[in-house]
Amino acid sequence: MTEAILVLEDGRAFRGSSFGAEGESFGELVFNTGMSGYQETLTDPSYRGQVILMTAPHVGNTGWNDDDDESGRIWVTGFVVRDPAPRPSNWRSSRSLDDVLRDQGVVGICDLDTRALTRHIRDKGAMRVGISTTTLDPRELLERVLTQPVMSGRDLASEVSTTQGYTVPARGEKRHTVVALDMGIKSMTPSELAARGIEVHVLPSHATFDDIMGLKPDGVFFSNGPGDPATADGPVETLRCVLEAGLPYFGICFGNQLFGRALGFGTYKLRFGHRGINQPVLDRTTGKVEVTAHNHGFAVDAPLDRATTTPYGEVTVSHVGLNDQVVEGLELRRDGELVAFSVQYHPEAAAGPHDANYLFDRFAAMLGKDA
Repeated sequence: MTEAILVLEDGRAFRGSSFGAEGESFGELVFNTGMSGYQETLTDPSYRGQVILMTAPHVGNTGWNDDDDESGRIWVTGFVVRDPAPRPSNWRSSRSLDDVLRDQGVVGICDLDTRALTRHIRDKGAMRVGISTTTLDPRELLERVLTQPVMSGRDLASEVSTTQGYTVPARGEKRHTVVALDMGIKSMTPSELAARGIEVHVLPSHATFDDIMGLKPDGVFFSNGPGDPATADGPVETLRCVLEAGLPYFGICFGNQLFGRALGFGTYKLRFGHRGINQPVLDRTTGKVEVTAHNHGFAVDAPLDRATTTPYGEVTVSHVGLNDQVVEGLELRRDGELVAFSVQYHPEAAAGPHDANYLFDRFAAMLGKDA
């Protein structure tokens, strides 16, 4: 195997072997604690600009299939694993993970101590990184790493959003119409809405309030997406118009952060973020603890101990991460009635868990009595 090297922006270096495409890649190094679902992770547009480090030691044994992609391509800029499977072993597999990474030009590295690397990131925080099979001098690669942009201040949602609107028809009887703004939407999201009799019109991230109202929606949805929510002023203003109009709203991940901004809260960057499919979250509205799927490096700065009055109604923190008390959901009520809500995690997670799938039912119920 070809030799490869990984260099962090603080100068720490790890040597290993090439996995996937050869060459160089740069991005923000973040770790994912999921033991399965790597295909969904790699094709999630929310990972734009990031290098993914898998904490599970053995990756790739289920190969790659034609059904589980969350978008039309791999979005990560690099992939780090300890022990890649030498061959796939699953009846759904059509090709190997290594082949797909190579075909799509994604540079990876394997045969390195991913536990030590993860512990370093947990201690120091997410940071810029470079992976190379062509430049094996750590000092030379570090110079290029330090020229890369940091994640704070980056507008990446506009880079992954659809350029043209499209429609996902309702399955079975059509009950409602929803407009979804694509900030980096995963294919499973409109599928979950369609399964509840909702026709989904997916629009680009720059869509205006007039664009939304032209489709006469019963509700509005903002999707997950990459980058710094502080850069998304346009979508935030659009969302404020949606709230002023009284349309039911549901947001996921980036859509939660933009909802927070629209309500007057700030956002901030987490030290190393939440990424994986095993994160415990308390739903304060039901008192239940859910195991949830996460992918976020930013969070909403809202008070956990009290409600906040806004021009659109009263907002409370509805969900809290039990590992670190990070805001994981918001609810907006007007005259005691739920009119808008959001969560920071992924209830549509195709790879599971599905504890939070009921949130789509909650949104459908807001759209009308026959939902």
